[in-house]
Amino acid sequence: MNEESISILDGSTFVVSSPNGDIEAQPDQPHGLFFEDTRHLSYWVLTINDTRLNVLSTDAIEYYYAQFFCVPPISTIYQNPTVSVIRRRFVGEGFYEEIAVINHENSAREFELQVEADADFADLFEVKDALSKKGKYYREMREGMLVLGYRRENFVRETIIESSIPPSKSEGRRSTFQFALQPKSTWKVALQVKPVTGAVVHRPKYSDKDRTEAKANLRGGLKEWIHSAPEINAYPDLIRNVYFRSLVDLAALRFYPDISPPASVPAAGLPWFMALFGRDSLITSYQSLPFIPELSATTLRVLAQTQGRTVDDFREEEPGRILHELRFGEMTVFKERPHSPYYGASDTTPLFLVLLDEYERWTGDIALVRELEPAARAALNWIDEYGDRDRDGYVEYERKTKEGLENQCWKDSWNSILFSDGTVAPSPRATCEIQGYVYDAKNRCSRLARLIWGDAKLADRLQREADELKHRFNKDFWIEGREFFAVALDGKKRKVDSLTSNIGHLLWSGIVDEDKIPPIVSHLMGPKLFSGWGVRTMAEGEAGYNPIEYHNGTVWPHDNSIIAAGLLRHGYRNEANAIITGTYIAARFFHHRLPEVFAGYPRRQTGFPVKYPTASSPQAWASGAPLLCMRLLLGMEPQENTLTVDPFLPEWIGTLSLLNVPFRQRRVDVVAEQKRAPSYSEFFDRVLAERGAPSEY
Repeated sequence: MNEESISILDGSTFVVSSPNGDIEAQPDQPHGLFFEDTRHLSYWVLTINDTRLNVLSTDAIEYYYAQFFCVPPISTIYQNPTVSVIRRRFVGEGFYEEIAVINHENSAREFELQVEADADFADLFEVKDALSKKGKYYREMREGMLVLGYRRENFVRETIIESSIPPSKSEGRRSTFQFALQPKSTWKVALQVKPVTGAVVHRPKYSDKDRTEAKANLRGGLKEWIHSAPEINAYPDLIRNVYFRSLVDLAALRFYPDISPPASVPAAGLPWFMALFGRDSLITSYQSLPFIPELSATTLRVLAQTQGRTVDDFREEEPGRILHELRFGEMTVFKERPHSPYYGASDTTPLFLVLLDEYERWTGDIALVRELEPAARAALNWIDEYGDRDRDGYVEYERKTKEGLENQCWKDSWNSILFSDGTVAPSPRATCEIQGYVYDAKNRCSRLARLIWGDAKLADRLQREADELKHRFNKDFWIEGREFFAVALDGKKRKVDSLTSNIGHLLWSGIVDEDKIPPIVSHLMGPKLFSGWGVRTMAEGEAGYNPIEYHNGTVWPHDNSIIAAGLLRHGYRNEANAIITGTYIAARFFHHRLPEVFAGYPRRQTGFPVKYPTASSPQAWASGAPLLCMRLLLGMEPQENTLTVDPFLPEWIGTLSLLNVPFRQRRVDVVAEQKRAPSYSEFFDRVLAERGAPSEY
């Protein structure tokens, strides 16, 4: 997404525009008003006296609201603007926009303001893949309102545009307002943009009458969201700034699925992934558990409610399987995409079980664990009956539909599982980290079965299966000579031998034998994988390595937070802190908001983290990464009814305190301080000084 784009969002509604508020969507660009996976406005341009507006400044601090301060262009730098235009836009179930024209002159003036609107009703998949439409468009005036429409059989989407003042004239997609302004006076018009799905007209949350109250409610809701999380005290301010940015972005990404109103789950990210994603919601919920435990509770319930019930090859549904993605757009309705929902992920099911146990450890919510026991048992059954397709003891995947994902792990791009020579591994594929998740899930469910479900037989079986899996895995996946685990076993049971970040997830799950941990750590922190900003998805030197390839050389903040957790689990605190430090320093360059992914260039080469061109921002598990990092810095771990704390701060952090951390029906304060006050500015100067001379490259 263009870095100059302005995004505001609320639930399933988001608007992406230029800095002056105009929307001019190209076929393959995510600009526009999107509602429930359909673009309801692709063109929204304001002119005054036939002139486009220049932007002075944009205020988009609040995620659901933006102000655009604009002026008509002036001919020379010696001329001052005499007219300004302020656009105030609120997003939610459509959007409401107030336009104010201010005459700064000492004489009256005549104005003609025009709003031109159009909608291509593109499904988000069509936007992403630049596909053409198959239905018919229409445009009409209905009760004084402009209606833009699209119909394909019984699939109907409309956009209704209503103004507080009747236009002087309406022609096609253009509404014209003619008015005179006295000296030093202001003229205003309010426009409501209402999405229509089928026969349902969605009224924007903010109208001319209730926008003040609605804005106050949203501000109050955001304030309550932040105040419900632990209070932070930190030096340097970077820690605090990243913390609040993460909380606000997670609030913005809250998604309210109809299957579990009014509770929210985190949508994956803007612009492509404003929907329910199993993997993203599970990992984000895990990262944020010590801060916002209610996200985990809702995520678990929603994913249990949508758990696979039958065998459906088109949607890759199987009994007990946890979904990958849920969509509502045209291509899903007409079964041109299988996302209604789509189940093509093989890591979501064990991760569901991991989160269920971790949630109970933090909250003591035994009632939810008992409520979800049938879902957990179904998930365990899926692992053995459907996940392990050839009964070799490993979960493997192979898509059943050409519309499905070739890779059903977190690195789900088509070419993410490569041999060291760059060739694509044939399917079915059993990726290493999924085996680790299964190991962790069975260990955790053994605990739940023994302590909560009252099933000692199941507990014993799961523990035995986990131990056997660990023994087999360390033998079958280990690559002698290179001293790391294969990223996968391919369809011929060959070891896929490229060096990747996946091995860090194995430390997190605990599946690695003790004697193999040191070489794994050495690889993770060596220059081929560790860029200085974080661990790359693929090591430099592998044939498939590319620092700007989505899953083959980039740095992902969520990936690194999990790797850091794995390092800390095995006592490698300095190494974990090196990753955490790289994460926070990168966040400083991204205005405290970590993007989904950034380039894998070495820190010494660039001096700053290089942007990835299509990274989602905000993105849920990137926003959750700093929260997990704080947990690691403070060494917070639930041990039955006790929250153990063992801080270990890097040199540049002087103080890190979290007050009112929610833990098992009570609140706990966690305080860490260094005796020697470090100088963050000196540390950051050293980071910048690492950059080599241009002649070195």
